[in-house]
Amino acid sequence: MITMILDNNLRNISVYDKVGVDRIFLDLEVLGKKERQGHLDTVISDHKISDIKKISKILTKSKLLVRVNPINDKSKEEIDICIKDGADIIMLPMFKTKDEVALFISLINKRTRVCLLLETSEALCRIDSILELEGIDEIHIGLNDLHLSMNLSFMFELLSGGIVEYLSKKILSKNISFGFGGIATLESGLITGEMILKEHIRLNSSMVILSRSFKNFIINDLSKFEKEFKLLQNAFNTYSTTLTKEMLLTNKLLLKNKVSDILYLKEK
Repeated sequence: MITMILDNNLRNISVYDKVGVDRIFLDLEVLGKKERQGHLDTVISDHKISDIKKISKILTKSKLLVRVNPINDKSKEEIDICIKDGADIIMLPMFKTKDEVALFISLINKRTRVCLLLETSEALCRIDSILELEGIDEIHIGLNDLHLSMNLSFMFELLSGGIVEYLSKKILSKNISFGFGGIATLESGLITGEMILKEHIRLNSSMVILSRSFKNFIINDLSKFEKEFKLLQNAFNTYSTTLTKEMLLTNKLLLKNKVSDILYLKEK
């Protein structure tokens, strides 16, 4: 399981790199984000393109993933700077059409890994034509913006309702790796990290973003962050080899029921 964490704090990044977080996630996306998410309890980052060079210089093991802005008239310039300054993977958010993805792939021109962030209802509906393109290395399903795009009340409805599973089968059939959403520590979260982790295993997901509950530990307690991160890694390795198909399906049902309970409380 490839783990990713959003941060541009060099002190924190040194810790992530040391303990084995696979990717540092730098977020340059600003176009349209405030309009979509400004009313929600979500992080709108203050990351800057100048951070790329600083971060790439201190990494020893972790790779640097950069989320750029949606396709616009300055995309080529932005992507070229990201690559020149040390990005290993570049992620395209908020795409809606096959043509946008094709342009993104051509702008990368095999210089870094191509990662798509699937988070619009248009991309969901057009997934078959998008997957016809050559040059897509990986796809991350963004539960937050996708659930907003579909006017849902809770982002994990996409998981309990089968949308993530639907997409995973199509993506994996093209031999493209995929991941989805974020994950809390094993015992925290509205839907616990443990429950989400088991769904990653059931769906053959290979990527996940560590949520704010992980980052919160590092502010005052480095050892606790490392402990929770190792617990997550060990749980993934153990569950991958010991959980049967029936056990994973039972977890799926528990998750579905938990989401239903949360939606009931939201609607009261």
